[in-house]
Amino acid sequence: MGRSSRAFPGILPVSWFGVGKGRQGREGAAAERPAQGAASFWGRLRERLARTRGQLTGGLARALGRRPIDETALEEVEERLLLADVGVPATERLVEGLRRRLRREGLADLEALLAALREDMTALLEPCAGGAWDVPAEPRPFVILMAGVNGAGKTTTIGKLARRFGKAGLRVMLAAADTFRAAAVEQLQAWGERNAVPVIAQGQGADPASVVFDALQAARARGTDVLLVDTAGRLHTQAHLMEELRKVRRVMARQLPGAPHETFLVLDATCGQNALAQARQFHEALGVSGLILTKLDGTAKGGVVLAICQELGLPIRFIGVGEGAEDLRPFEPGAFVEALLGGAGEAEAGPA
Repeated sequence: MGRSSRAFPGILPVSWFGVGKGRQGREGAAAERPAQGAASFWGRLRERLARTRGQLTGGLARALGRRPIDETALEEVEERLLLADVGVPATERLVEGLRRRLRREGLADLEALLAALREDMTALLEPCAGGAWDVPAEPRPFVILMAGVNGAGKTTTIGKLARRFGKAGLRVMLAAADTFRAAAVEQLQAWGERNAVPVIAQGQGADPASVVFDALQAARARGTDVLLVDTAGRLHTQAHLMEELRKVRRVMARQLPGAPHETFLVLDATCGQNALAQARQFHEALGVSGLILTKLDGTAKGGVVLAICQELGLPIRFIGVGEGAEDLRPFEPGAFVEALLGGAGEAEAGPA
């Protein structure tokens, strides 16, 4: 190994990393795929949310047709929103908004109803808009703690963020503090190799807080701009593992006052309302500062985004629609609602 590896034994040089087979290999191929030409991120999301859109706009078109909008029609809207996992509080807010419009100015037809629903959904999501979030100029290193349950796509999301920050000219380092899951370190190292960033790691079963301690020392010595810390996936109901996360935070704060500067919770959108329950528990335990929603490309429960925003009000920093490194974008309420409901007039087609 080179001089830097001897100075910081936990740092594995980029040339050492090996991209594994199986899942890692598939993710590697996805990461290297070129952007899909004219099919924009939001266009692809729109395609992937076809199942949710079919339940909402398509279902309403079939149920209501061209008849006037009345209270019975609003009951149909309520049922469709709940089926899309919008959740009870958000559904009640949206339906009550439509009811007020109906009483005040009337809703002539389905097209008018959907136009009003688009407007109200966008207004509901606006407070959770992450905007064009990026790493601030100070402090250095800027530490981001990544949390989430097993299978949410946390490690893959870290790789995508590393690529994003690296392309912005920032010096990035990864900390492999998931020391329990088999192949977790190797998966992170594969992302490190693809993005040409160093990874701090210890052996399987090592104390995650010790990994973080080493990573912070190395990041400060190397003049790193961003330190992304991977943690072991855990169920939000596992109190002892949640306490371990708190320990990691305490170690960070002792070494670098104010760290972690962001705590991102990665949620699998296919989990629907369970994702909301996870967010509640993690936020209570850690003080989550932002959400990243993954796997929106494979769910009929896209409405959970509205449920999370209504009940928690946490910023949704990014959303993902695939495994590729470019398949992660800042959350934009208007574009998301357009992907969820479709454009004006589409309900007439009554998608399945």
